Amino acid sequence: MEMSSNAKDDEVTRILAQIKQYNDNMKDVLEDLHPQNNQDIKELICPLIPLIRDLSKTLYVKLNGATETLESTLNILKGLQEKFKDLNTANDYINYLIVVNQILGDTERNLQLSEDHLKNIDVQSEHLAHGNHKTETYDDIHGIVKEEPTDTVDDPEPKGKAVQEKELVTNPQRDEPDTSIIVNDKDNADDTNGPQWMDQTSMSATEDQVPLQSTKITCDEENPQPEQKDEKAVNLSGSVVTNNGALHSVDHLSDSEVWTYKEFLLQDEEIGEERLACFIKAPPSILQKLQCRFVDDISSLVVSDSQELVSNVLNISTCNGHLNIPFPICISIPFNSHYRGSYKDVMVKIIDEKVQSSYLTPNSLEGHHGEYKGSFAEVKVYKLGTFSVVSCLKKENFTVLKKGLSLKLSVDSRISLNYPPGCFGSSVIVQFKVQPIDTSLISVLKAKHDIYHPVVSSSPLIQVKQPSVQAFLKSVTVFLPCPPNPEKKKARDDAENKRAASAAASKTTGIHQIRAVSASVRKHGDNPSELLKLLALKEDQWIVLDDSVVKNIQNGIVSFEVTEYMQRFIVVRLSSAMDNTHLVSFIQDLEYAIYSSLVNVVLYRKSANFNKVIVELVPSKELNWEIPALMEAGYTGPPEPSESFALQEGDQIHFRFGGNITASDGKESGKTFKLTFHSQKMQKKYLDISVVDEFGNYSSPYYKGTVAFYKISKEEVMGSFKTGLSTDTYIQQRTPVCKLPITLPKVEKSISRPSSTKLVALGPRDMLWDSVLKWVAHELSEEDASELFLSLPIHRSTIQLVRLKSLDNLAHQIYELLSLWKKRLPTSTDKFRLLAQHLHKSGRRDLVEQMKMRWTTNIPGLATM
Repeated sequence: MEMSSNAKDDEVTRILAQIKQYNDNMKDVLEDLHPQNNQDIKELICPLIPLIRDLSKTLYVKLNGATETLESTLNILKGLQEKFKDLNTANDYINYLIVVNQILGDTERNLQLSEDHLKNIDVQSEHLAHGNHKTETYDDIHGIVKEEPTDTVDDPEPKGKAVQEKELVTNPQRDEPDTSIIVNDKDNADDTNGPQWMDQTSMSATEDQVPLQSTKITCDEENPQPEQKDEKAVNLSGSVVTNNGALHSVDHLSDSEVWTYKEFLLQDEEIGEERLACFIKAPPSILQKLQCRFVDDISSLVVSDSQELVSNVLNISTCNGHLNIPFPICISIPFNSHYRGSYKDVMVKIIDEKVQSSYLTPNSLEGHHGEYKGSFAEVKVYKLGTFSVVSCLKKENFTVLKKGLSLKLSVDSRISLNYPPGCFGSSVIVQFKVQPIDTSLISVLKAKHDIYHPVVSSSPLIQVKQPSVQAFLKSVTVFLPCPPNPEKKKARDDAENKRAASAAASKTTGIHQIRAVSASVRKHGDNPSELLKLLALKEDQWIVLDDSVVKNIQNGIVSFEVTEYMQRFIVVRLSSAMDNTHLVSFIQDLEYAIYSSLVNVVLYRKSANFNKVIVELVPSKELNWEIPALMEAGYTGPPEPSESFALQEGDQIHFRFGGNITASDGKESGKTFKLTFHSQKMQKKYLDISVVDEFGNYSSPYYKGTVAFYKISKEEVMGSFKTGLSTDTYIQQRTPVCKLPITLPKVEKSISRPSSTKLVALGPRDMLWDSVLKWVAHELSEEDASELFLSLPIHRSTIQLVRLKSLDNLAHQIYELLSLWKKRLPTSTDKFRLLAQHLHKSGRRDLVEQMKMRWTTNIPGLATM
């Protein structure tokens, strides 16, 4: 096959050399054209025609062979994709091979057209052979030269299709040539042991800096008039690009359309303000026909496995469904990632119309666009769809050859594997992900379940992907970190300290005594009851591998050998024997805890307007920071935040108001609202609450209601999305994870009365009482007021409600409560004597005498105090 290919290359070279020679000879003849050398033209033209025919046939055979080879490669890759779906890295490479196949198919058709055109040249050559006039021959020759695939070429020298495609790629208005490839998973570009195709596709060309143009984009069907330049427009109708997976021809774009960044601002319905959605770099005429919108409602469908959403979910589409876009275009999405480390990567996730996801590695993460500074995930895309930025575990890919491989993972150099020579029958691509285990998770599980008490520590959870059909011909040695027993380490340190202290206390200590101490320490370190267990996930089921011997190496490093493929594996250190069923249960609970977070529901009301509330899901570890932030924004309780409960990334909380209070989000009232939990992106809901029955709760100074919160898992949300059923069916079948009370104070209504029944203004005695109560309120401290209200028959809920109405004015709070107490007393009650008794009980006897003096003497101006 290789010899045949070389022969074809030599044939093409030979034909091109002969054509070049005839072209040079013809150029010399045409420069000095005279009637007597008409025979020379015939001699040059006639041999040239069969040479061009031979060239076209040779190229056709060569390209056809290349197409067949690519088709067979395509079929092999498709088979691999079906067989090893979990690798999930070849999908877009197959798409690009399809594009290449289609391009070669177009080339084949164009060659066929060229061959048909050459037949017409044969007919013309026959006329030349019969002695046509020199002028006709000259025109025929130039007619052939003018048969160009582009309309703007002035050079009479022919330009081939390959030259056109080269110009298309390097045209300045199309931006720099891009070699980045959309892949279904991130590949480690720095991995020298990885497969060659991964290293090649991970490269991308840098872009030139383009002036920013910060403008809000609207969907306008009119094409803006591009800025005119002196350069001549170039016809790009022959270019081939992909638009949503299909091939299209790009419209005529001029060099004057310089690619620019433009911002897309979207209205945030929750806060009622515009927010930055993204920046897109493309020709201005294309930007005018792109539209963006937030689709955060489907954020549960975006995250999978151990991913965490760190941006809004953004859908980018075209106003015109038939718009031809010169891909790739550049998109910059703002994001906010709180936690970054060696184990995590930031990726851009794309979901197409068929709900198939692919991933892009951002070209940059930090920077600024105009007045915007922060984190922007910038990628080049070859199709439109739904975009989001996610934080996920790093993936490391290695190619294990027949000669074997020893590797260390870059995320944790303590993790290494040794594949001996002949481990596999052929080269195998292996992918690793490392999930670290926080020791606090093990402590929490041990506190909840007594059966997990023997667990001391564990290694990181290792996830492996490789073709399961590749059998291990030799065992693979694995080295993992697994921390030693902290109690044993502490006892060893204490023994070392005692030995050092005893040695310093007496210089006369015998050598045999020191040896005895050191011997006892070694005996303590070799704990025969301590066990190391290897657990593996096979066929989606956890099992304990009792046959595998796990050895202690040194410094908390353990090693073992494996002889078969495992999806995941972990080593657990035990202080004593533990049943295998309990071990499996522990790993399942640990795996759930890894991808879960403790969450509190916060429902606070606006201090200035109790009818406006905010509902938020807050991770428990961030509660102490979020509560002060809410109070600074003007929100406060009651109610207090709920008790903590566990949620996973993408789970939803649905809640509804009950009792005598209902809520509205500005669109609907009384419906079920929802919040989606994302550990690095808190979602909030702003609502207006109102009273259902204004005559309800008649025996209480405020209206009462309850908010019930229900948990809907991510799997249930996805099931509801697929079946089209409402999630309300789940709510009806379960109890809420928490409930929060909500109240609204009653407001006295101004009743319009007839003139004969209007209320009489306050008399002098009432005005005197009012001034006395104000004076008492100003004289009492916060401690005095607390003692007084413990004595007065006032409900705690009433005291709390009055405090909420005037948080920063203690005197006004005391005055309102004393006035409320006075109004509730019967008319015949001696209010003055009763108030004096309560002041005496609270320890403010001094105020009684002063109050009596003010009451009896009736000082002028007392009523205005």
